[in-house]
Amino acid sequence: MSTGKRWGDQAVFLMQLPGVGVIVAMTILSAIGDIRRFESPKKLVGYAGLGVGVHDSGQTHRGKGITKYGRKELRWALVEAAWQAVRSHPRWRAEYDALCRRKHPNQAIVAMARKLLVTLWYLLSREEAYNRSSDEDLAYKMLTWAWHIDKSAKNGMTNQQFAKYGLLRLGTGSDLTCIVRGGLPRRIAPKEDVLALKPELHLKQ
Repeated sequence: MSTGKRWGDQAVFLMQLPGVGVIVAMTILSAIGDIRRFESPKKLVGYAGLGVGVHDSGQTHRGKGITKYGRKELRWALVEAAWQAVRSHPRWRAEYDALCRRKHPNQAIVAMARKLLVTLWYLLSREEAYNRSSDEDLAYKMLTWAWHIDKSAKNGMTNQQFAKYGLLRLGTGSDLTCIVRGGLPRRIAPKEDVLALKPELHLKQ
């Protein structure tokens, strides 16, 4: 798998979100393109076809399902990510369960996908950290990404350095050197190794 620098830089911000891994992040980015095309989250929601339709009947306004206009693959990626988020993240699960008390589960998951899309608009537009993400989860996503991309896309970094680079770009995980996934320890490069290769990151420390 090969990714351009621009998409690679943006993917770091997307993969902070629960449920968003490499494939979903790249699917979203390929559908969205330049986030600056969307002046507000509402514009992006409409582009994805996740806006709520409205049925007019005389003086009565009755909410319908989503419009389903726009990019089908973007809706698919967001719904997949939303399901994964509610399975793996307690806060997102609690919100989904609350929605299910007054909506059909399919409507609830679409609402969660819409929330995910709004959140990612802010992350990409402002290039900021998601304060509810886990350093360990993000490090594992970055390692997984490193395992599947071309050597040239890592700009001379090892897999472990690439994972730490993603964390440092977000101003987080500076002291993290090891995570455990699947019962196995996974090493993450020390901060100093990456700063020696990418001195511009000193500004985030």
